[in-house]
Amino acid sequence: MLLGLISVVAAGAQGSPNHLSGQESVYLKRAIFQPVDWHPWGRLAFQHARDLNRPILLDVGAVWCPWCSLMDRDTYTNAATVDYINQHFIAVKVDFDASPKLVAQLQRAQAILNLPAGLPLTSFITPDGKLYYGAGYLLPEHKGNKQSFQEAADEALARYAQKSKIDEESFQLQVEE
Repeated sequence: MLLGLISVVAAGAQGSPNHLSGQESVYLKRAIFQPVDWHPWGRLAFQHARDLNRPILLDVGAVWCPWCSLMDRDTYTNAATVDYINQHFIAVKVDFDASPKLVAQLQRAQAILNLPAGLPLTSFITPDGKLYYGAGYLLPEHKGNKQSFQEAADEALARYAQKSKIDEESFQLQVEE
């Protein structure tokens, strides 16, 4: 818990708050001042994705997850990665502990699609709610046989461009508040 509080205090020194302002989850509060333009899960985020014709980048994590904290610190504060996310995706962040039904649905979807389903959970979803690609922890840069965030995001965008394949190789999620 101390790590989460330190992150909230440290993040407060950064720029303007994103769309997570007003969220009650400690995990989401930690990300309010991250440079990624995070949104909470819900119909408004999906409508925004439809309006801009962008896929959703979904990050699921928890305050007690060390890999989630590392990804927040190393990947979601990398200037090039942040610019890429904010330009090509609608970024949505979910607290594992605050949304158990949603997380179970996401983990089941990724497992069915033979994608990693642990924490952090990184999912790419169409504006109409089809989970079509995903990963777990993603490094800011390629290292060994570990995929970088950029490589995963590039793959997600390439797949998003092939909408007919998404219809065949995706999992329809229930989008609720």
